[in-house]
Amino acid sequence: MSLRASPFPNFFLEGLHAVGWGLIFPCFWFLDRLLATCISTSLERMWRREMECYLHPLQVVFGSVLFFILFIISTPFALLGFILWAPLQAVRRPFAYHHQEQIIPMENRNARWEETGKVSFGFLTGNLCLLPDGIARFNNLGHTQKRAAYIGKSMVQGITRPHIRIFVDSPSSCGTVTPSSSLIPQPAPSSYGSVDVSAANQTEDVPETDGLPKPNSNQNSNQHKNPPQTLLRDADVPLEVSALFPSSVDVVCLQEVFDKRAALKLAGALGPLYGHVLYDVGGYACQPAGTCSSFKFFNSGLFLASRYPVMEAEYHCFPNGRGEDALAAKGLLAVKVEIGLRKDEKKMVGYINCTHLHAPEGKWDGEIRVEQLNMLTKWINEFQAVTRRDDELVMFDVLCGDFNFDNCSPDDRLEQSHSVFEDYTDPCRAGAGREKPWVIGTLLEQPTLYDENVRTPDNLQRTLETEELRKDYISPPVAIAGVPLVYPEPDQPWIGRRIDYLLYRESPVSSRCKTVRFLIAMSLLCFPVYLP
Repeated sequence: MSLRASPFPNFFLEGLHAVGWGLIFPCFWFLDRLLATCISTSLERMWRREMECYLHPLQVVFGSVLFFILFIISTPFALLGFILWAPLQAVRRPFAYHHQEQIIPMENRNARWEETGKVSFGFLTGNLCLLPDGIARFNNLGHTQKRAAYIGKSMVQGITRPHIRIFVDSPSSCGTVTPSSSLIPQPAPSSYGSVDVSAANQTEDVPETDGLPKPNSNQNSNQHKNPPQTLLRDADVPLEVSALFPSSVDVVCLQEVFDKRAALKLAGALGPLYGHVLYDVGGYACQPAGTCSSFKFFNSGLFLASRYPVMEAEYHCFPNGRGEDALAAKGLLAVKVEIGLRKDEKKMVGYINCTHLHAPEGKWDGEIRVEQLNMLTKWINEFQAVTRRDDELVMFDVLCGDFNFDNCSPDDRLEQSHSVFEDYTDPCRAGAGREKPWVIGTLLEQPTLYDENVRTPDNLQRTLETEELRKDYISPPVAIAGVPLVYPEPDQPWIGRRIDYLLYRESPVSSRCKTVRFLIAMSLLCFPVYLP
């Protein structure tokens, strides 16, 4: 089934929505600039100290007054626009679809799959914190539009970069040197993300942590050697930390792409490379009874870009949001894609499920996340039951996103023991509350985003490869109130909080297939951009 681009059923309703949002947007933008004028990131404060700039208080005062006046003037127009905009949300499909021909070539790893008997897939998940600029500054991030444009450009450049290997032949030769500074040897191209289409069901997990191409992110490629012993201790699989975006990603799943203009920038940048993009996912305003619990000011923030055509897509909103999370339509995006290959007259398809769970950390918030995990597993099973066809061969079923709990904090034990980890395999997990020794946390401490050790890709890479440095920049586990935390256990590495997950399920895969390797690409939570 081909999806239509517009989330509205006809041009008339789409036009009314555009008029309504056009009247609302100036008021929204002035309020956003008012917040951005009053809130500075730690990097901006550092720059002002270095430049001995004493005019900032005047800029704050006059800027605040100006934007506040403009906000008041534009409010009546925004109210008129709201009268048009809000009722239309009841007939709006909960996502927009961007499709264009793939004009930027990607390597076809499965071109000879019939000879090798294997097909390979790559997935990436990451939280970008692309909120409106004024709100993003509460997370020590700014310049949302420029960050979005830079993220999209860097992702495309990372995937399309030349894969150059330099061979050094000298008495002090170290072997192969690559453009990246990562320290892990590259496995054979077919060893990651492969599905063997000729054998019985078996699973062998070989994770690899990747990241996104922002100046302050852990981004991985597949080209490196000589890993630090702290990263490979007790590990029997290759692991790498890299400053480069991985080149073998077929599906990109992002969270917190709340800002619609930022989402459009990402869709425009990734469209020529991936071809199929779902963005602006989620409902706004007051939704029908039983779907969402309150008025939604923001969409879900979910964003999916796929090189495979989207056959079916479905979104569900969590009805149990609380606090600030209730302002956003967080939920589950379930997608079915057509891979474009056939086996024994059956066409190959895959399922990708992207979600963002409840964020606050309080006494009852763990129970909210558990309830959301119950809902998403139910929705996934229902979606697949309706969309499965007898003439199809399911090659992968992936669940990914920002779960907002980790597998090392005693405070998250309720979520760690959920049955979703029985349905889906987490290659980074050794058991409930216990990570594998090579895992690295994905949640950066926000106040340290601009420290020298993490402010460039190469510096962040070196920091993540050094256990002692990681402790200063990755968020530590959360203890149970009143119970002392002993972490890590003796002879175990310090890992930190991993709240981004990429899970896969074997059960829907045909009995003639087996998962040989599973590539994980995950990013750190927040990515600042450094402007001149």
